[in-house]
Amino acid sequence: MRYAGRRLSYADCAGADRLLLATLRDCGRRLPAVAAAARALSFAGEHGALWIAAGLAGAVADPERRAAWLRGTALTGAAHLASMGVKRVVRRPRPGGPVEPLVRTAGRHSFPSSHAASAAAAAVAFGAPRPAARRLAAPLAAAMCLSRLVVGVHYPTDVAAGALLGVVTARAGGRWTRRAVDARG
Repeated sequence: MRYAGRRLSYADCAGADRLLLATLRDCGRRLPAVAAAARALSFAGEHGALWIAAGLAGAVADPERRAAWLRGTALTGAAHLASMGVKRVVRRPRPGGPVEPLVRTAGRHSFPSSHAASAAAAAVAFGAPRPAARRLAAPLAAAMCLSRLVVGVHYPTDVAAGALLGVVTARAGGRWTRRAVDARG
């Protein structure tokens, strides 16, 4: 990869990863409202709980598209499980250093972010039953992804990889979810 005419090295990318993490983690340290919001999002997103609950609520509230909501919820859960599997293989340690994270984590491994995987999957998958759901889920998913940096438990590359995994998972099952929408008519 090239930047301003020079080739970027792994060290350049790793340095940028650490710098962005430190900058966002510092926001959480200096701004109590940002820290509180990031903690709340981290708690709500643990094990994909927020997204699974939202998908199930969609299934209850929208019986006409119940099957599509349930399939989108299943894809969200699948993205979370896939991220957990990748973590077991990669085994990248969470960010360390002199600054303690703002939340506790369920595991020691960082890559990819499971919060980001389930959030991105939900943002994509919940648009099949109701396009308006995507307009609501996407900004919340982005906030969820940023919260993992603010609380200091993931590197930016962990979050990017998790989000990519979530989008790929949801898109891979997109036809399956859309078939449920089309079958209602």
